[in-house]
Amino acid sequence: MQASAATLGNDNLSITGFGTLAAARSNTDDARFTRANQREGTAGTNTIGLDSNLGLQATYTFSDKLSATTQILSRKTTGDSFTTELAWAFVKYKLNDDVSLRLGRVVVPAFLISDYQNVGYANTMMRPPIEMYGQNIIENVDGVDVNWQHGFGDTNVTAQAFVGVARGKSYVASDRSEPRYQAPAAGFAVSAEHGPVTLRFAHVQGKIKATNVKPINSLTNTLTSVGFAQLASDITLKEEKRVAFTSVGLLADWNNIVVQSEYGMRRAKDPSYLSESNAWYTMVGYRFGKVLPYFAHAKLDGKGSNITVPATLARIPALNAGVKNLLAGASQSSDLVGVRWDFASSAALKVQVDRVKPGAKNGFLSDVTPAGVGKKVTVVAAGVDFVF
Repeated sequence: MQASAATLGNDNLSITGFGTLAAARSNTDDARFTRANQREGTAGTNTIGLDSNLGLQATYTFSDKLSATTQILSRKTTGDSFTTELAWAFVKYKLNDDVSLRLGRVVVPAFLISDYQNVGYANTMMRPPIEMYGQNIIENVDGVDVNWQHGFGDTNVTAQAFVGVARGKSYVASDRSEPRYQAPAAGFAVSAEHGPVTLRFAHVQGKIKATNVKPINSLTNTLTSVGFAQLASDITLKEEKRVAFTSVGLLADWNNIVVQSEYGMRRAKDPSYLSESNAWYTMVGYRFGKVLPYFAHAKLDGKGSNITVPATLARIPALNAGVKNLLAGASQSSDLVGVRWDFASSAALKVQVDRVKPGAKNGFLSDVTPAGVGKKVTVVAAGVDFVF
């Protein structure tokens, strides 16, 4: 996605922007549908917070080799109101035509569309499927990355490797809190583009630490007090725990046929309460001029935690049940249909309907009432994506 650039008194400075103005509503207040790591979403009410955002990016070019880029992004995430965050902030140096280095804040290349997942205009669907993108909420790191690009005949290959530290907030629905986390992280991504087809592979590992997850801390304190200190140590995130995420993705746009698909796996390398999981989605669409209808199916299969619960905990039934529920995996699937209409050179109208089918632990739905357990949720959304 290339936005038109504006210059402010100096040809070296370019300003670009993007945004989405959208409204959404679900068909029930018995469960809340949200994006990944989002508080508000929609629960039977009209909302603009589910999908709306606004981004502004500035790049200053010092020379053919040196430049600096900053991007700010306003949206609703773990809080009740729109907040503005620094999504990108790096200095880039080109070593040669193939290799460049970036130092500062960069986006983690964990997914097929990580670089532009918040730019609605650059995506066919209204939002990335939460079944896939909810597996890894770390979006950026402060550190360094190296990018290599090279053409082999008609095939262009791109490789990226990064190392840094991620910092942010995670939303905990059980007590509506926003504990902070920190995670030294490293990873790489490799993609190959041949004509209308792009294939991509990515792997990321991080050591996650979150000292103030109150519901978890309360549980581990109880476990320690009744003699299960090792189980408490396994569950907690007060100490760094290694987690890995691996994904493969496909993009194709051939003869008006549009296909986008990803498969991802989250695995715990150290004991923790975080569930291991597999997820995938496939979207297919067909372009009729400026109109693109599409359909997608997504599925999350939670494998549960890698922690083994001691059999002796069964002597305390309520505590045993609470621990096993915490460590169990969640599942969910969704079917969605939508249409995109590029009615202007830099704006597109989208309408999308999601049918969410929660499984174990109500999937990614939150604030689920007893009447909403296992209940399917329909979400209708419409909005305009634009770039400038």
